[in-house]
Amino acid sequence: MIIKIEKYEVGDEVLFTECTQEQINWGANDDPNELLTKDKIYVVSDVDIHNSHTKLTLDGIKGRFNSVCFNKS
Repeated sequence: MIIKIEKYEVGDEVLFTECTQEQINWGANDDPNELLTKDKIYVVSDVDIHNSHTKLTLDGIKGRFNSVCFNKS
């Protein structure tokens, strides 16, 4: 199995893919499913790196989201 690990930086464009409840719960992230549109591109405004996950904040969107719910575009 190959695991792809993305490194995110402020200003990156990311594509929201989807987010499971488990991914939301891990690290007490906010739920992007109610706020974001699947397959839409957003711009990263902050990156918060933890030991086992990374949280992204997006321009104009309130909340911090698990980075595994996104792909770099």
